Amino acid sequence: MFENVLYEKREAIAVITINRPSVRNALNAQTVRELGSAFEQAKADSGVRAIILTGAGEKAFVAGADINELSVQSPVSGKEYALSGQSVFDSIENLGKPVIAAVNGFALGGGCELAMACTFRIASENAVLGQPEVKLGIIPGYGGSQRLPRLVGKGRAMQILLTGEMVPAADAFRIGLVNQVVPQSELLAAAEGVARKIIANAPIAVKFVIEAVNKGLEMTQAEGQFLEATLFGLCCATEDMKEGTRAFLEKRAAGFQGK
Repeated sequence: MFENVLYEKREAIAVITINRPSVRNALNAQTVRELGSAFEQAKADSGVRAIILTGAGEKAFVAGADINELSVQSPVSGKEYALSGQSVFDSIENLGKPVIAAVNGFALGGGCELAMACTFRIASENAVLGQPEVKLGIIPGYGGSQRLPRLVGKGRAMQILLTGEMVPAADAFRIGLVNQVVPQSELLAAAEGVARKIIANAPIAVKFVIEAVNKGLEMTQAEGQFLEATLFGLCCATEDMKEGTRAFLEKRAAGFQGK
């Protein structure tokens, strides 16, 4: 279905792989569009409960934007270019299903921004993240200047954004940019293991947790707590809530149906 993206379904897990290893999986406009379509497919498939996003090969998750495309942008087309990518990345962040970035190798520029749009990140030991746009005379365009401070704090984000320096996996873990670091050979297995732990839980509750966190971060605490209470109340109307509480009382595993 796609030229630059691979889509594989492993039971309830969709694995989406950016497949341009000859250019270290650099993002061009077509690849961004295909990513949007692949995630829409995963969202629409009720059998998909979690998504793993990674890059082909061991050298790069996504090494950045396609410089050939980037170098010819005008003020008007450049803004449209950024907004188009932001729209796709926003849809990934708010998919309603957990998206785990399995970061293998370089995740720079648009690649770091793509990883940050995911629900959380697991990195291989050889992973390197960063926002080197200032070295090209530009700034991040796919949300990096907004998501990075929210993940690691303003001071650390400013240092990464203004120096353009790369952040090795161990340092990325230390500052909270990635959640876990594992050997390269164990990366996909680790991501799948976490995905299966999430899949064991109630699908609607998982969706509402993502919504409560994502939307709540943009609100005051009082507004966020009101949203939380509203979503909590909606959970109380689900069959999954009845099944989950009943299973707990009966000391058995719950059989959630997403209803």
